[in-house]
Amino acid sequence: MRLGRVPLELTGLSKTFASPEGPVVAVENVNAEIHDGEFVCILGHSGCGKSTVLSIIAGLQRATLGGVVIDGKEVTEPGADRAVVFQAPSLLPWLTARANIELAMASASNKTSRRQRRNAAVHYLELVGVADVADQLPHELSLGTQQCVSLARALSTQPRFLLLDEPFSTLDSLTRFDLQDTLLQVWEGERQIVVMVTHDIDEALYLSDRLILMTDGPAARVGEVLRLPFPRPRNRGAVLDHPQYLTHRHRVMDFLEHHAAQSRSAA
Repeated sequence: MRLGRVPLELTGLSKTFASPEGPVVAVENVNAEIHDGEFVCILGHSGCGKSTVLSIIAGLQRATLGGVVIDGKEVTEPGADRAVVFQAPSLLPWLTARANIELAMASASNKTSRRQRRNAAVHYLELVGVADVADQLPHELSLGTQQCVSLARALSTQPRFLLLDEPFSTLDSLTRFDLQDTLLQVWEGERQIVVMVTHDIDEALYLSDRLILMTDGPAARVGEVLRLPFPRPRNRGAVLDHPQYLTHRHRVMDFLEHHAAQSRSAA
């Protein structure tokens, strides 16, 4: 049994957007608790409001009803305790990889010197395995390497919460697998609370402690929360060979197919 205050709570979170046809409810009455040291994936079909939920956790959007609570305080704006890695790397194109990280650190805290930030930037690039690109501009880097730099930039601010919005979805399979492994290795050492949005079942099963499964939109909600039995530290081969892997994979697929069929019949 967990004791004490829950670090991150989603409480009755709903978000409505205006459209030419009238109000559209993207997500409705989303409730979840996320605890210290957890890696949680929010999984669902495209359009189920996953990124909307993550954006509200980040403070980039406000909920229409309910909201996000961190340590008992409602989230109303972005904060240094949260760092986001988006689907696209979003690096500043006129700055080198190192300078992108130094700028993020300077924005998060004015307590470090320029030399400290420079040394720390190299450290975080080493952490994600791309220290050799420190003095290169984003356009000189592959998309996968740019995402490594984006991850290093996020980690450099030493956030309590690392929020990942499908960060590997545009990459080829081999690069995606490599970056998943990199993310896990870094997280095992840092142990931030991670909330990751994905539509990739195998990625979610490999990375997370729990899956928050979203029903299809509009008015998407939490349909099921699935705790995974795979021990840590994780090894891809060991996870795939785990006797419960296929059982959990089929359970997730059945959930997604069931709600997709419901959406088709309601259309």
